[in-house]
Amino acid sequence: MSASECVQSNCTSKHKKKRVLVAGGAGFIGLHLCKRLLDTGDEVICVDNFFTSQRHTAIQLIQHYPNFELIRHDITEPIRCEVDEIYNLACPASPVHYQYNPIKTTKVSFLGALHLLGLAKRLRAKMFQASTSEVYGDPEISPQTEAYVGHVDCTGVRACYDEGKRVAETLCFEYYRQHGVQVRVGRIFNTYGPGMHPYDGRVVSNFIMQALNGEDITVYGDGSQTRSFCYIEDLVDGILRFMDSSIIGPLNLGNSYEMTIVDLAQLVVRLTNSPSCIVFRPLPKHDPKRRRPDLTQARAVLNWTPSVEIEEGLIKTIQYFRNLDLTQYTRPTNKHSISKQQK
Repeated sequence: MSASECVQSNCTSKHKKKRVLVAGGAGFIGLHLCKRLLDTGDEVICVDNFFTSQRHTAIQLIQHYPNFELIRHDITEPIRCEVDEIYNLACPASPVHYQYNPIKTTKVSFLGALHLLGLAKRLRAKMFQASTSEVYGDPEISPQTEAYVGHVDCTGVRACYDEGKRVAETLCFEYYRQHGVQVRVGRIFNTYGPGMHPYDGRVVSNFIMQALNGEDITVYGDGSQTRSFCYIEDLVDGILRFMDSSIIGPLNLGNSYEMTIVDLAQLVVRLTNSPSCIVFRPLPKHDPKRRRPDLTQARAVLNWTPSVEIEEGLIKTIQYFRNLDLTQYTRPTNKHSISKQQK
């Protein structure tokens, strides 16, 4: 069985109240997922080492949900708990963060998946593995289908993240084949929305922060490179539908609407009514030129299509940033700022 195929398992599931472990649950996607699970009545155990996330945002959930537990833990070390489902979202996802300590990034992807798959095997729990569009590297085809094996430089500066996620996928499929662990491997494309860290170095947060501050909008390259941006609520819908399906994956999760980086910059300037100018800087090596998911499989097996259009999602995200208390967030150090790739 090939990991490039969308594989169907013999497992079916119906929604019931569950005890759920969310690794990396204090991060951007993780917090939205935790809240959605809590709103359905599930008991949620959130584990995070708070390297890229903010503890104060997760603590707010404790105040509103008695069935939420927050644990500081690094999943490069084993964890023991009794749960029905596991979501592995633990890994820095922005180049600014994952290039800060590339060896640690690789260990989180590999050891984190290994430990959580071992836990899932022992508990006979279902596990969602958050993979990434980065496994396709700088793709030679567009849109990217799940069958595309990628175009990745395993020695490049992004490889710590790209290859870490690829080996995590391999582990998932080997645990499925060898031990029957019910895995769900989702390849997540660029995601944005309220809850983003203002200094995470991603293109949407960078552009919005620069526009709101009246600073130049920094575009790397000529801006013709493309990305596809999925609103966070749409993504969480896709993840939950995927987890409740009988499909193992890998499965693309994102929005297939493609736009250039310079078009995104112009849209942010217009929506913020900012005096900012757009300036251009050299494009870093290994920065993908195109990134767009083929969602044929997701539409067919999940009956899922993102519904929030980019302008609507940006308006909500900009409002979130306008109201943000920036004193609660830490700016990256100079070493954190080494990467300028536009993810």
